[in-house]
Amino acid sequence: MALFRYKAVDARGKMIFGRLEAGNDDDLELRLSRMGLDLIHARPVRRHQGGALRRRVRRAELITFCFHLEQLTRAGIPILDGLTDLRDSITNLRFREVLDSLIDDIEGGRTLSQALARFPSVFNEVFVNLIRSGELSGTLPDILRELTETLKWQDELAAHMKKIMIYPAIVATVVIGVVIFLLAYLVPQLSSFLSHMGQALPYHTRLLLALSEGFLDYWEFIVLVPPFLLVLLLYLRRVNPRVDYRIDAMLLGMPYIGEILHKIVLARFASNFAIMYGAGVSIMECLGISRTLTGNRVITESLDRVRTQVAEGIGLSTAFENAGLFPTLVVRMVRVGETTGALEDALRNISYFYSRDVRESIERIQKLIEPALTVVLGVMLGWLMLSVLGPIYEIIGNMDF
Repeated sequence: MALFRYKAVDARGKMIFGRLEAGNDDDLELRLSRMGLDLIHARPVRRHQGGALRRRVRRAELITFCFHLEQLTRAGIPILDGLTDLRDSITNLRFREVLDSLIDDIEGGRTLSQALARFPSVFNEVFVNLIRSGELSGTLPDILRELTETLKWQDELAAHMKKIMIYPAIVATVVIGVVIFLLAYLVPQLSSFLSHMGQALPYHTRLLLALSEGFLDYWEFIVLVPPFLLVLLLYLRRVNPRVDYRIDAMLLGMPYIGEILHKIVLARFASNFAIMYGAGVSIMECLGISRTLTGNRVITESLDRVRTQVAEGIGLSTAFENAGLFPTLVVRMVRVGETTGALEDALRNISYFYSRDVRESIERIQKLIEPALTVVLGVMLGWLMLSVLGPIYEIIGNMDF
């Protein structure tokens, strides 16, 4: 299969540009015709150039995908018919291309899980393994329902995080803009006047004048160095595992925020572990797959230690306790789940408690951060105004009329 960049036209005459896998030009034209497109011209491209585009499939579309397939498979409709119907209703062209490839793979003899595994940037390892378990056990509709609920939970959690970040970002942008305007324009306009007033300036006014002068003299350095350092840090994090580990450890060690991040990762881990274990995946496989989805090297390393101990015959709860991954209460819940044979329920309860705790923590932060940032903005602007206008008011007050 080759990857083609194509130009096509839809039924309304709109030009469509995209990329699609096909065996040859004729196969490409056939695939596009199934999508309601007429091929104008195409050319092959390198395989790695298409990878980034497939990652544009959003979580909301995956939720629709799982919900749609669950309803159809539960009603006894074949997978191919369900995929075809879903493909025709999807507006995201990239996802339509993925679905078209899934249909061709299944028609060629692959199972659904094998077809999904060819798109790791869209369907992660947990997703593929759960679908495989559902196919083997005959519980695919139930697995799809579990995936739908899990994706909804992840989407809700991401929405909470975005919500808590939007207001601080807006306030920070306003503060930075106001400070730059004052330091670069307003204060220089008044600096000569303030310097020749013939009286000693207050300390805070002298500090403001020094900051303004420093900003004007070194503004290129101030503006360019922080983005450069950020890009350098991101690059080092990507290429150097030790830097990545230290950054992850620093994030987890941050006051309050680190605790929330830790709970988010553990809630995701417990949720993925529970649905995989409930689908019949072995504990070792659950640990091996879950470790790749934490997104934090510190917790990944802890899970590696847990996996090593479990492989040596140590119980899961004991391994968690030895690794320092979970608090004592959670370890006891896992131990009870092991003893009673209800490990899946114990893990689901852990995920529920952590998820609820994360939501409550985010709500508390949101309630505190708005007035706190408003006070910070007011203090900064008050200091700037006092430093600029205070000496002027003092001169006016000393004038004899």
